[in-house]
Amino acid sequence: MNTVLILIKRNIKLFFKDKGMFFTSLITPAILLVLYITFLGNVYRDSFEMNMPQGVKLSQELMNGLVGGQLISSLLAVSCITVAFCSNFLMVQDRANKTIKDLRISPVKASVLSLSYYVATLASTLIICFASTALCLVYMAVIGWYMSLGDVLFLLLDVILLVFFGTALSSVINFFLSSQGQISAVGTIISAGYGFICGAYMPISSFGSGLQKVIAFLPGTYGTSLVRTHAMQGALAEMERQGIPSAVVNSLKDAVDCNVYFFGDKVSVPTMYLILGGSIVVLVAAYVIMNSMRKRI
Repeated sequence: MNTVLILIKRNIKLFFKDKGMFFTSLITPAILLVLYITFLGNVYRDSFEMNMPQGVKLSQELMNGLVGGQLISSLLAVSCITVAFCSNFLMVQDRANKTIKDLRISPVKASVLSLSYYVATLASTLIICFASTALCLVYMAVIGWYMSLGDVLFLLLDVILLVFFGTALSSVINFFLSSQGQISAVGTIISAGYGFICGAYMPISSFGSGLQKVIAFLPGTYGTSLVRTHAMQGALAEMERQGIPSAVVNSLKDAVDCNVYFFGDKVSVPTMYLILGGSIVVLVAAYVIMNSMRKRI
């Protein structure tokens, strides 16, 4: 146990000492928030106004709450995964610079090494994602706060589960990488592509029916929906309290992916948690099996 803790501390320290990895991971969410506000804010606002019945106009603060909820949910849904990949690149760097050989010839077991990388990635990613969540909540408090304490707690739970998912996914994918070039390639692909396939950049409802069915099989889709549901739930509830018809509110939920459908059937929130939790278990099991097979080979 002492060896595991020492290696975990070593990996966390190396990550935070590497200014390239650390500042990229830490600053990226803040930059994304600014970019989202600048470029996506008006797009989301126009989308909400188009879905309003004729003659119905929301207050500026409530509209800000809706737009802000969609913005921060997109940011957190992507950051939890991309930051996990950045944190986990330390494992690949140790292979690329041959540090892993020095560790393997020591009395440290291969399973201990694998565990230390996983836990260190998880801890580093949680620190950065909690900081990002705090930044997002401050932003919401400034523009239009409608979230209850329950919404905030569930949002934190969603972030934790997405970090677990991102850490497990990155551990499985990074297991096969061994060079700086591969790190750059995978990092670019994940940063550019994940936001689209999980519905963070563009709602799934805006895609074609065929692509929607494909995306419905991806666990990240449900992670994004959970974050969006809890980030926007307060503002949507306020709409109903102001007399907006439930049918209109429900159509908005469909439009922004608070409601997700699997081949026409609505997926409930508890089911989304089961899908995300089950995916984490499967990915962690795959990571354990792969490391076990490498040891035998």
